[in-house]
Amino acid sequence: MGRGGTRYAPGSMSWTPEQVLALAPDPSAAKAGRELGAERRWTNLGRSESALWGECKGSAAQPYRTSIDLGEPAFKCSCPSRKFPCKHGLGLFLIYAARPASLAEGKAPDWVEAWLADRQARAE
Repeated sequence: MGRGGTRYAPGSMSWTPEQVLALAPDPSAAKAGRELGAERRWTNLGRSESALWGECKGSAAQPYRTSIDLGEPAFKCSCPSRKFPCKHGLGLFLIYAARPASLAEGKAPDWVEAWLADRQARAE
């Protein structure tokens, strides 16, 4: 749900970078998120009406898979961070807020679809 328990219609709200950074759990997460808010740090960037996704190279062998449910927003990332949202979620959301056209429109990958379906099932 959005702030105050509001669930937004997917894609119905445009976000500013300032609004995205206000979701950061602390100033260091906001700073790290800003550093990841550049497309060059990401691969497989995409969006649908209800979600955003991308893969970000981190310290692990495999890139971190990050997805955002635009209806709340809600975040999921394969990184080990205990911060929520993590710097990858903030970075991905910042790219969308500043340059939505840089995320290719299309069908979400299976790993994003599975997460969204699980969220929907738990909400019912």
